[in-house]
Amino acid sequence: MDISAVSRKEVLRYLGYKGTMEIQGAVEDEVEACLELLGQKAEPKHLVRSFPLRLGTEYEIDCGCFCTRSKKLSKNLQECEMVLVFAATLGLGTDYVIQKYNHLQMSRAVILQAAAAAMIEEYCDQVCRELKERYEAGEWYLRPRFSPGYGDFPLECQSSLLDGLEAGKRLGIRLTSGCLMMPSKSVTAVMGLSRKPYRCEVKGCEACGKTDCAYRRET
Repeated sequence: MDISAVSRKEVLRYLGYKGTMEIQGAVEDEVEACLELLGQKAEPKHLVRSFPLRLGTEYEIDCGCFCTRSKKLSKNLQECEMVLVFAATLGLGTDYVIQKYNHLQMSRAVILQAAAAAMIEEYCDQVCRELKERYEAGEWYLRPRFSPGYGDFPLECQSSLLDGLEAGKRLGIRLTSGCLMMPSKSVTAVMGLSRKPYRCEVKGCEACGKTDCAYRRET
């Protein structure tokens, strides 16, 4: 994977650096070394599939491959006719690298975790930018990713999203008994598709300054 697009600021944010906190050169060098290691092992892949959407009363949501009740997701999907179900992973190679340094050098393992988190987010953003361009050409407008476990969107829906994509067979993503994904640097999400020409920020509501948006996610 090309690591040049991965935000170094995002890696540092995952490490707990905020605002004007001073960053030592040794930390920056270690971030670069960790990104290089991960870049050699990561095998990013993704799947996307569209499903019809039905919004019911009391925040009921039927997306074809899963049904749930979520006030926040229901708000996000208002005026949408379809959803895209999405899954992406960096593959097992990144997990192996992190596990290796969990035994050899814990300080590096911590930075590897942060760097891998920033890598999967950047990969998802890249894919979503391509999806946004493709669907807008057909006058469909994409809402930001909304993942199980965010707000009141039940984490248990993770299983149905993966099954709907056949992500176990096609991407190698499995679930633990606690609904966590393996490989660990994997993402699932739902993205609404609307005919209303409202262009949402690919990186999500946190990166958007429009605080009065009717579809804005809330934590």
